[in-house]
Amino acid sequence: MTDLSAAELRVLVAVDGEGSVSAAGVRLGLTQSAVSHALRAAEKKMGAVLFHRGRGGARPTPAGEAAVGHARRILRLMEVMKTDTHTAARGAARGTIRLAAFRSAAFHLLPRVLVRFGHRHPRVTVDVRIVADLGRGIAGEVADGRADVGVVSLPVYVEGLVTKELYAEPYVLAYPKGHPDPRSLPMIDWHENCSAETRRWLARQEWIPPGDITVEDDGVVMSMVGHGLGAAIVPQLSAVGAPPKVATAGLGEGAPLRRVGYVTTAELAGSAVVRDLLGELRTLRPVAAC
Repeated sequence: MTDLSAAELRVLVAVDGEGSVSAAGVRLGLTQSAVSHALRAAEKKMGAVLFHRGRGGARPTPAGEAAVGHARRILRLMEVMKTDTHTAARGAARGTIRLAAFRSAAFHLLPRVLVRFGHRHPRVTVDVRIVADLGRGIAGEVADGRADVGVVSLPVYVEGLVTKELYAEPYVLAYPKGHPDPRSLPMIDWHENCSAETRRWLARQEWIPPGDITVEDDGVVMSMVGHGLGAAIVPQLSAVGAPPKVATAGLGEGAPLRRVGYVTTAELAGSAVVRDLLGELRTLRPVAAC
């Protein structure tokens, strides 16, 4: 099998990102026929149809989704190779690291990490994106080549990645401050990845009613609790910086923990600059809610 060229890899990523051959051509500065030719060449080399093309645009097949994920990672490694080579030759790294994290980590954990990392690598930009920690979520962004490093709740449900636990924090009950019986309140649910151990603990708690409100962001949960709409069970970090009208209480002996860690690929873990960022992440410790 003949290897795909870098140009063909870029075509796969562009067609997937733009959703059409013509739009991919605009993005890459190529004619539509040139993109179509490169796409057919890539499919011939891979021995599989990678995109369904039609009036509605171009949609990746299952084989195409796999190929595009690898293409993103390979192109990213080529960029990292340039960064590491420049660092080895001149002693000063430059470039960009793409970091994905869930909301509370991006707000309360990453700033101090990035300050220290920035002092060591002033010419390296860290591009931080907030990604919902749900399903493949953050780990999927890393596996698909959209992020280099992710800060996640463990365990992750994507295979083939390098993971490390950084710390564990308790879940707490957040409720409107001053309420005499917080466990009697309606429950506000929110979507997040959590461990099987946490799910089993929640299922055993007869005092927890079905959720009356379900939201996708723990920051919204804190706002709703502060407005008296109910109580919520959240990781301790989610309650940091909560509105003044929110109080928290422990859940008692045997309460579950959220394990926070990082995830990257084996290839990127070998990059000197990425290793330095991972080293800074390993200094993270839990932040207590006020």
